[in-house]
Amino acid sequence: MKTSFEFFPPRTEKGKQTLHQVRQELSSINPEYFSVTFGALGTTQEATLETVLDIQKNDTVVAAPHLSCIGSKKEIIIELLDQYKAVNINRLVALRGDIPSGVRDIGDFHYANELVEFVKSQYNNHFHIEVAAYPEVHPESKNRQTDLQHFADKVKAGADGAITQYFYDAEAYFKFVDEIEKLGVSIPIIPGIMPITNYTQLVRFSNMCGAKIPNWILKKLELYQDDLDSLSTFGLEVVTNLCQTLKEQGVNNFHFYSMNRSQPSLEIAKHL
Repeated sequence: MKTSFEFFPPRTEKGKQTLHQVRQELSSINPEYFSVTFGALGTTQEATLETVLDIQKNDTVVAAPHLSCIGSKKEIIIELLDQYKAVNINRLVALRGDIPSGVRDIGDFHYANELVEFVKSQYNNHFHIEVAAYPEVHPESKNRQTDLQHFADKVKAGADGAITQYFYDAEAYFKFVDEIEKLGVSIPIIPGIMPITNYTQLVRFSNMCGAKIPNWILKKLELYQDDLDSLSTFGLEVVTNLCQTLKEQGVNNFHFYSMNRSQPSLEIAKHL
């Protein structure tokens, strides 16, 4: 079984120290890579670069920077990728990114497939590129078929693999994989796993990204929202069972949205 973990770049010294400790703890199970998120229009881009270079220099796990095309110019992307290539980083997560409200000039790329195609044209196969997948449909898509076609376009542009938005219904993942295979897509689809540790935060994230929380889970979380121990125990059981179901059906790679914490993801991974 292979695992990977996603971080957001910390902005304070305390946050940097915490993330360093988290990385050490997660390294104990030999993950395939650590990915680092990337904000649109410069909001966290410098912090992303700093975090990625720190991982690449000091950790035994390789770094995989996220790259967002919204607000990006071709020359800036090349400058950034040249820095990554110079330190032997060869893995990327290429995303469209969210469009900030009120922004008219979104840069040289409008969609992730354009970014993937550009990176491949400039660097051939130096970078292994992961893209995003949405088992429950991207919240901005017109319909499911349009969403599936957009995903197929990213694969045709040169994507090597995909990481899904998190989900709590295993059938949503299996249905998505079946549908894209019918479109002739055969790249690995790695399920994105979100540990459940906070009711309010999870509901807010899910509303923003279109991830569905089944009613039976939501009702339990509402019941436990002020009892963090019970909520964490329930969340661990739910997500571990989800991963076990995926594993029993042949899934061997898992990408954890760690939220810069080690224990929730580590406990699930060790159960597997």
